[in-house]
Amino acid sequence: MKKMISTTLLLAFTFSAIGQTTEEDAIRVTLEAYLNGSSHSDMEQITSAFYPEADLFLSKKDQELWILSPQEYAELFKNREKGKFNGRVGKILAIDHQNTIATAKASIEIPSRNMTFIDLFLLKKLNGEWKIISKAATLMDQ
Repeated sequence: MKKMISTTLLLAFTFSAIGQTTEEDAIRVTLEAYLNGSSHSDMEQITSAFYPEADLFLSKKDQELWILSPQEYAELFKNREKGKFNGRVGKILAIDHQNTIATAKASIEIPSRNMTFIDLFLLKKLNGEWKIISKAATLMDQ
């Protein structure tokens, strides 16, 4: 009986972990679309990661708060060659999710300009798909 309870608990834990991994993987797909799109100047890939009405709260020299829509943000890459690596290196640092909401943190390094940004994301699962509903970014002191 004791072995059966242990086995049941182990299976429950395993299925729970698998479920969480699946959701985390789905969140990673969304974040990677943004990171890869912004690293390769792919406007469609960038916007695909966002809820269309999301707000992006960004850092800009001499401006305390710079707010853009996903489309406005993607347009910052329009004069660069689509698909060509542009020097931005993105890395997911953390993901936390509960049911249909998630938070995430990523670093964006631009070595050629000696710049590192930290991005914080708020995500929501909408119609079975994870979307970034808000993003805030800050430029780290160099």
